Amino acid sequence: MASKGQKFRKYTNETISLILDEHNNQYVPSTILSKKYDIPIKTIKNWIYKYNHAERFPGLSQKRGKPKEKDLTKEDYKERYEILKKYQAFLKAQRERK
Repeated sequence: MASKGQKFRKYTNETISLILDEHNNQYVPSTILSKKYDIPIKTIKNWIYKYNHAERFPGLSQKRGKPKEKDLTKEDYKERYEILKKYQAFLKAQRERK
């Protein structure tokens, strides 16, 4: 669990690819990679696990979370509007039932 004020390091996709390449193609152990690149061994082992189980983790660099407002299309806004209309109708029905 993260402690208050803890800083998390971010690694570029090139660094991750380089480490995974060294581990998988050159058979360099994760302990040596950890010391060489000054990255926690647990982080490297997580990357290796995700790489080896790619069907469950479709890409290490895949964007996560909800899309940014600038990435939304007109259809996305229409869909959100329809969902809100249905929810408002539901809430109105709930209030009238009481």
